[in-house]
Amino acid sequence: MKMVFVPPLAANAQQWVPRLRTAYPDVDFVTPVDEAQARDELKRADAAYGTLTPALLAVANQLQWLQSPMAAPPPGFYFEELIAHPANVTNFRGIYNDHISYHILGLILSFTKHLHLYRDQQNERVWRKLDGPDFNTIYPPEASVLIVGVGGIGLETARLCKAIGMRVVGVDTRRTQGHEWLDELHPAETLNSHVGAFDFVVATIPHTPETEGVFDASFFDAMKSSGIFINIGRGPTTRLDDLNAALRSKAIAGAALDVYEIEPLPAEHPLWDAPNTILTPHSAVTGAAHLDERRYEIVHANVGHFIAGEPLINLVDKASWY
Repeated sequence: MKMVFVPPLAANAQQWVPRLRTAYPDVDFVTPVDEAQARDELKRADAAYGTLTPALLAVANQLQWLQSPMAAPPPGFYFEELIAHPANVTNFRGIYNDHISYHILGLILSFTKHLHLYRDQQNERVWRKLDGPDFNTIYPPEASVLIVGVGGIGLETARLCKAIGMRVVGVDTRRTQGHEWLDELHPAETLNSHVGAFDFVVATIPHTPETEGVFDASFFDAMKSSGIFINIGRGPTTRLDDLNAALRSKAIAGAALDVYEIEPLPAEHPLWDAPNTILTPHSAVTGAAHLDERRYEIVHANVGHFIAGEPLINLVDKASWY
């Protein structure tokens, strides 16, 4: 077996190669320094790690497996030729479940106690209790959350929300079986008919051809006016201008985003000072422990599965991009 690590290669992946060579001495792990060398090495490669271009894929006639360097790579990773190619693609989904779910729970709790608004007041040295009809008080044991996308992150978020007493409902494209942490589960095509009943709507879905722009003006109009929207999945699923308009017209009560239709979010974008909004800079897993080791463990395990002819971990439906 020959596996090519396609440049440019992140420092963490460079550190995996000596370990993989020790674990699998009969495998030829190759680290080309530039695209020209990668093109030559890929001609005889069975597997690859990284991002391929159409030109690189065109010479990879023996390629059977490509490991994506991300759980949800950016647009362009799944191009037409790769989707049609017989090679399997795997990704790193599952390694962020705990860290991102903690981030989501932190955002939910911030809204229930107005912590972000108190922080704004602190910066202005203002002493004022936020109470009364102008402030939407949400008590978690009486609150509900709709999780859009009940994969690993969504399910872990459901567990945490149940732990603080919330009613938890899921909407998903692939999951059809209920779960102990879900009070209800509905198919994705029914999303807008359910969204109006929830205090929080949490989006964890990936960016795919089907999900691009799904959270638009019609979606926000379907939410209840006291509802809070949280997107921790992928930015292109949410139309920022529509969200900004919904916040300013009070069609919804608040929002929190970690991912954006445009990244970095331009300094002049009106969402920066939209009411009752928390913005974090695609940082839900920043500083998270053990992620590099979790990535290595998936690559290590999949090399073993590939050699043995066993099913690979985290196979991707290439046409759906996840």
